[in-house]
Amino acid sequence: MKKKELKRSSKIDKLIISFILISLFACHLKTQQETIQQSEKDLLTGLSKAVCYSGFRSGQHPDRGEGALNPSYEEILEDLKILSHNSNFGLIRLYDSGVNSEMVLKVLRENKINIKVMLGIWLKAEISNHENCAWLDSIPSELLRKNKEENEEEIIRGISLANEFNEIVIAVNVGNEALVDWTDHKVNADTVITYVRKVKQSIGQAVTVAENYKWWAQQGSELAKEVDFISVHTYPVWEEKDIDEGMSYTIENVLEVRNALPEAKIVISEVGWATVASKFGERASEEKQLQYYNEMILWAKKVNITTFIFEAFDEEWKGNPDNMLGAEKHWGLFTADRKAKKVMHELYPDLVK
Repeated sequence: MKKKELKRSSKIDKLIISFILISLFACHLKTQQETIQQSEKDLLTGLSKAVCYSGFRSGQHPDRGEGALNPSYEEILEDLKILSHNSNFGLIRLYDSGVNSEMVLKVLRENKINIKVMLGIWLKAEISNHENCAWLDSIPSELLRKNKEENEEEIIRGISLANEFNEIVIAVNVGNEALVDWTDHKVNADTVITYVRKVKQSIGQAVTVAENYKWWAQQGSELAKEVDFISVHTYPVWEEKDIDEGMSYTIENVLEVRNALPEAKIVISEVGWATVASKFGERASEEKQLQYYNEMILWAKKVNITTFIFEAFDEEWKGNPDNMLGAEKHWGLFTADRKAKKVMHELYPDLVK
């Protein structure tokens, strides 16, 4: 065979191999999607796109032992008008049933804002997890007893708010990352099940628990039987993935949960991409947040999974107050002063910073 013919044959072989590999990859993606695929009736209030919200601005914070500095009525109203503008976000997640969350519900009702809420019930530590949590000192037993009492009070508040604002609250989440090995506010899984049962007996809305995808996949079978849907957290950038792997890794995480809990209805209650953080270096940027958000929203709509983007606004109170490049501070679609990041430029041209 002549050289030209050999080269042509080699090129054809490479093209065939490439086509086979692309076809196999496409089939793999299709199989993944079919495995994860849910029905439209599995969406919360019919929406695939949602957002996490707390609203604490610069200088504000929840109670860290000496009282909270909460946003005002007017500040919350400004936030909710931003989120609901042109029906961009019709569903938000709140994390507790305290004063700030109650104010959010009042603002929504009194101003007839078209946003529904997944309400939170925050659970404090009932177990001292200092051996597994790097930043936690041993929690005294008397404080753990006090925390349990406060958890029971928080449950009563959550039940009360869900019933009082039943036209707004469409689901209640009991506990946020209180079960994972590394948490600083750990609660026993059997105790969480008891709390879930109490809430379910007391309200008409769906009840869930929010946890990291790995916990659900490896330890969540008993709890999954108790809740109306499971709420999953997945953060590729925290697991050292860059944007080129971000979406595929997210799908792998959800697939792991689906394979472990094939009967469970899945909601993604936290997912997002940081725009700046010294911990993440160049992996964090507004450009990468934009790409990940667009990919995530498109995929969530396709597979009918309600997905809460973390989060609406940057929260400077989180982490070390002296480190403004802390890993938890800059996940917002908007900055702390309510300016649109690149991810929101098209929807909010008037808020471009």
